[in-house]
Amino acid sequence: MAGIYLHIPFCKQACTYCNFHFTTSLRYKDELVLALAEEIKAEKDYLGGEEVRTIYFGGGTPSLLSISDLGFLISALRQQFPLADGAEITLEANPDDINTEKLQGWKTIGITRLSIGVQSFFEEELRWMNRAHNSQQAIGNLQLAREVFENITMDLIYGSPLLTDEMWKQNVDKAIGLGIPHLSCYALTVEEKTPLQKRIDAQTTPDIDNDKQARQFLLLMHWLREAGYEHYEVSNFAKPGFRSRHNSSYWKGAKYLGLGPSAHSFNGKERRWNIANNTVYIKGINEGKPERETEVLTSTQHLNETLMISLRTSEGIDLNKISTTWGEEEQLRIQNGLKKYIGHDLIRLQNNHAQLTDEGMLRADGIAADLFV
Repeated sequence: MAGIYLHIPFCKQACTYCNFHFTTSLRYKDELVLALAEEIKAEKDYLGGEEVRTIYFGGGTPSLLSISDLGFLISALRQQFPLADGAEITLEANPDDINTEKLQGWKTIGITRLSIGVQSFFEEELRWMNRAHNSQQAIGNLQLAREVFENITMDLIYGSPLLTDEMWKQNVDKAIGLGIPHLSCYALTVEEKTPLQKRIDAQTTPDIDNDKQARQFLLLMHWLREAGYEHYEVSNFAKPGFRSRHNSSYWKGAKYLGLGPSAHSFNGKERRWNIANNTVYIKGINEGKPERETEVLTSTQHLNETLMISLRTSEGIDLNKISTTWGEEEQLRIQNGLKKYIGHDLIRLQNNHAQLTDEGMLRADGIAADLFV
């Protein structure tokens, strides 16, 4: 089981909070699509012949590519990799890029799942975030998308200075009411060198209220559980049968190939990442000298990563797997480290799996770091 991620680094405009690699210039769009096709050919052996079960077009805003560009890339992938029957092929899209013609075109070329970046249904929040769509576009085009695609996820952000608990309830209720089967909900974070950080530093916008974020996260878990969603990863909630197969493969430590500028790859032994510069990426691919860095993981790094990603999931840390892969001594060390969190009702043990409680979810990364070697 393996996955492929393609990074499409183009956006209409810059959101205030985003630190992903992107550009608002489409100047090199055609060259980048051709470079991606070349990288697909060059990396056909990276996954060791494993069947590819998921493809994910992320960014950036992949829905800015034409249907022919996306179809060209999917065809290139099919030619070079053993793609599973019924593979999940996800396209990230913004509400303002969605219309009936595009939806039908995406389905025709093989897209099976849409990830729609809504973030909020309130105009004042969308303007504050500098999103390219408005609330009516979000609602109307989600309804359009539901007519063509069954498998849809959407993003929401909580904990912004403008978002009251009542507004947050309305955002979540709207998503549930629209019948969206998967929600990815993220706490607003302040990333370096973003417009948001500059505003906070200049004191033109309030800083993040951590207590409010924690409260809104706890409310979110309660509301979605009541609505029949599975909370299967800290930020991800799905109706039964609608979990993201692509993201789930990351959390299970499966191999994946990242294509495009800034994209990361993992083959089970090493990580590597492409340069986060479009023109340098294109030049390197075209010359057969890709600009990227590689890190061979030590056993300790692999263990720490396993603890971090597995603890964030509903399955939790499989202590039997720890013992089998890293030894009984390591399993005992981790079990001892878990005791204080079990005592404070932040972790529960079930079938030898260490799983976070709701309160534990608030401290997932800190608990994982405390368990690191």
